[in-house]
Amino acid sequence: MLDTGIPVALPDALQIHASDSVAVALRDLGAGEAVWVNGASVAVKAAIPKGHKFALAAHAAGTPVIKYGLPIGRTTQAITAGEHVHVHNLATALAGEVAYAPSAAAAKAQVQHATGSGVMWQGYLRADGRAATRNQIWILPTVGCVGLTSEQIARAAEARHAALIAQGRIDGILAFAHPHGCSQLGDDLGGTRALLAGLAANPNAAGVLLLGLGCESNQLADLLAAIPTSLHHKIRMLSSQSAGDELAEAAVLVDELVAQAATAQREPLPLAALTVGLKCGGSDGFSGLTANPLLGRFSDALAAAGGTPVLTEIPEIFGAEQALLERAVDAATFDAAAALVNGFKRYYLDQGLPVSENPSPGNIAGGITTLEEKSAGAVQKAGNAPLCSVVPYGDQARGPGLALLEAPGNDAVSSTALTAAGATLVLFTTGRGTPLGFPAPTVKVASNRTLAQAKPHWIDFDASRVLDEGLEAADAAFLNTLMAIASGQKTAAERTGQRAIAIWKKGVTL
Repeated sequence: MLDTGIPVALPDALQIHASDSVAVALRDLGAGEAVWVNGASVAVKAAIPKGHKFALAAHAAGTPVIKYGLPIGRTTQAITAGEHVHVHNLATALAGEVAYAPSAAAAKAQVQHATGSGVMWQGYLRADGRAATRNQIWILPTVGCVGLTSEQIARAAEARHAALIAQGRIDGILAFAHPHGCSQLGDDLGGTRALLAGLAANPNAAGVLLLGLGCESNQLADLLAAIPTSLHHKIRMLSSQSAGDELAEAAVLVDELVAQAATAQREPLPLAALTVGLKCGGSDGFSGLTANPLLGRFSDALAAAGGTPVLTEIPEIFGAEQALLERAVDAATFDAAAALVNGFKRYYLDQGLPVSENPSPGNIAGGITTLEEKSAGAVQKAGNAPLCSVVPYGDQARGPGLALLEAPGNDAVSSTALTAAGATLVLFTTGRGTPLGFPAPTVKVASNRTLAQAKPHWIDFDASRVLDEGLEAADAAFLNTLMAIASGQKTAAERTGQRAIAIWKKGVTL
């Protein structure tokens, strides 16, 4: 697997892995400038924007380019040393499905849990033994028709219970509207129901009001049946068509849930109690150098302590999946993960689309050229921990150890899926920036200082600190930030009220 540390960086450029055939510019480089990389001078042929790549040696046309120690595509023309390597001369080598098999050198991954990391945080221990970072009431509409009604109910309830919120007795009353729940069929409807049931089961939701319309496909009784019966004590339901004054009746139910939730108190909990979602969005050329490896080192520590890091965005591991698969703890996990990757590839191919229709325009502007390059940087969020489980969309991650969750790369869809899988924190790395947050506290980690300084109201941690403070200091600061947020400190998205959900809709609409 990839190196988890960052080599000593000179001020101009960085060769990430010893086998790489390209280096990354750490600042804007001018044409003709001599750049020192690992003790050798390379003459830059043309201007190289910060975060972009240039060749360390000549490449013939049709040959692999290596970054992170992995191939990130093939050259479309001959490239000389010092030349800018990007979309004009590098293309993906990805095609379709792959018959995955462990390499001859692969050894069975071994899970080794530490006896105790000593890291503690203040959280809520629920009756089912799971831990929460927040003590909130969530209103989940079964269907889009009552989405705005759910928001009305939440606003009125927050006003009624402002004193309890100010005292920290509860951490908020939130509604999560969406446009689905009706005019859906089969697995598409089942996916919506499973996702909402997963959200209702999240430990951060101390109480849940399921708000229905009445005539929708996603019936309240069916949704309740998808939620474990051990959690039904925290669920209330209301059908708007059957109610007299649905706002008044909902207020009574929410008030019951608030009274129940307000009895909970934070207590010291170990690192092992955390389930943490791993996400990247708006990546740039620094995401794989600073922010994603930072998450990877935390993921390793979390998994070693007995906690549960959850990786998703399956299409954004295409091209780097073999290294992840070889960390599977057994053959069944390897096969399930391989089937998940190939299933996503088939999903694209069945629509007549290439599996490599990525990166986004923002990724390309930030220096990422191919999906393989994006994937090689993205999988670093999962560190080097053994892959212990594969989780279907809408299902719960049942750690300990690294889990791979079925969900696409879309920021809102995958972050919502992470919350439905039980994540009580979502760590979201970004090189371009985004204000949006999700039901679980969403920790925005900037890959570069420019973004962190420009958008302090979006960003919670500047991962570029690893380049000038070193790994140990930056990792310690990051861990302190995460434990403070887990213990109740608000994220930037929470402070600005940026919280939403999105559901993965795969089928036809009636």
